[in-house]
Amino acid sequence: MAVPKFVGENAIWKNIFSERSIRKGSTQELLSRVPAFAHLTFRELKEVAAIVHRREYRAGEPVFFQGDPGMGMYIIQEGSVSIVIAEQDGEQKDLAVLSEGDFFGELGLLDESPRSAGAVCKTDCLLIGFFRPDLLDLIERKPSLGIKIVMKLAEIVGERLRKTDKELSKLKAQMDAMQTELERRPNGEEADKESKQPRKAGA
Repeated sequence: MAVPKFVGENAIWKNIFSERSIRKGSTQELLSRVPAFAHLTFRELKEVAAIVHRREYRAGEPVFFQGDPGMGMYIIQEGSVSIVIAEQDGEQKDLAVLSEGDFFGELGLLDESPRSAGAVCKTDCLLIGFFRPDLLDLIERKPSLGIKIVMKLAEIVGERLRKTDKELSKLKAQMDAMQTELERRPNGEEADKESKQPRKAGA
């Protein structure tokens, strides 16, 4: 029996028979836009959405401090967050400003090492937290799902490390070029240039 034509063309019927009919603005929809969870099925996203934590913060309130033990990752549902690092004089320097859909702190899911930077809310924020105990519990209950998330996190961390290595290599090459240029200059070259500059009247 032929399938009625409207089943293949009507948007309502498409949604009914679609595997991933995720409500816009839901926690599942937010998770589906985060690389660590974007590869999960509709059912798997639903499983993760059921165990994450919603946290509200006021503008200026810290999410965590530099040096705190890593406990997990955060996803921004509303608002913006500054990633900051403390300088030697005690002042904080902004490394990045993240907004809706961005995530941070994912290393805390894999390692409890101290945070390398802090996170402070620039505006009132609604964050979704996914913490290490949640991941460990998920691995125990749903090993295949837990491992899928861990493997994707490892891939994300590996990619960030490769980008960092490239930036460090580029910076080293620039410093080496500057050092080579300085070594090529004859001793006293700068002083000679300065002495040859015409003096202004009254100098």
